[in-house]
Amino acid sequence: MNARNKELSSVSSIIIVVSGILLVVSIFLPWWKMIFFAPQYPEGLNIIVYPYKLEGEIDIVNGLNHYIGMANFSEETFPELTYLPYIVGGYAFLTIITAILRKKFFLYGLICLYVLGGALGVWDLRKALRQFGTNLSPTAPIKIDPFIPPIIGENTVANFVTNSVLGLGAYLLIVAFILLLIPLWKDRKTK
Repeated sequence: MNARNKELSSVSSIIIVVSGILLVVSIFLPWWKMIFFAPQYPEGLNIIVYPYKLEGEIDIVNGLNHYIGMANFSEETFPELTYLPYIVGGYAFLTIITAILRKKFFLYGLICLYVLGGALGVWDLRKALRQFGTNLSPTAPIKIDPFIPPIIGENTVANFVTNSVLGLGAYLLIVAFILLLIPLWKDRKTK
């Protein structure tokens, strides 16, 4: 039997189901966060990104960003928030179907979809960060050079230090992906 058409074990199928459950749970948790620190805000200001909403001190951050000419952060400026939960739900559904079918061929396809979805997500976030940091209003009261905040890491603009970090939901996505790889190793063909 071709290794790609080989059936996955019951344990591997359970591992894949757990991966799908983690995807669903991740929808309700933060995926990404920016924390802004400055002398006047030593406790930090947050923008917390869920797959379907923004939380944190967004109004304060927008008020401060006005001074450097940056566009406002809002759920309306991120249309992805209206459909991303459905995409993640679709991935979870495909993950459960893969667990039921128990074919390595479908698992390979699912892993490729995860990689593609992850790459598109990183690209989309990077594009948004570039848009916000480089399209500064020329009439802003404070003139600064355009910048691109990092997806993960630290950035300094004027007297603000910004830390960008992954949220718990993003870690669950990573674990869900790793769980999909385990059956490939566990059920590998031995001679």
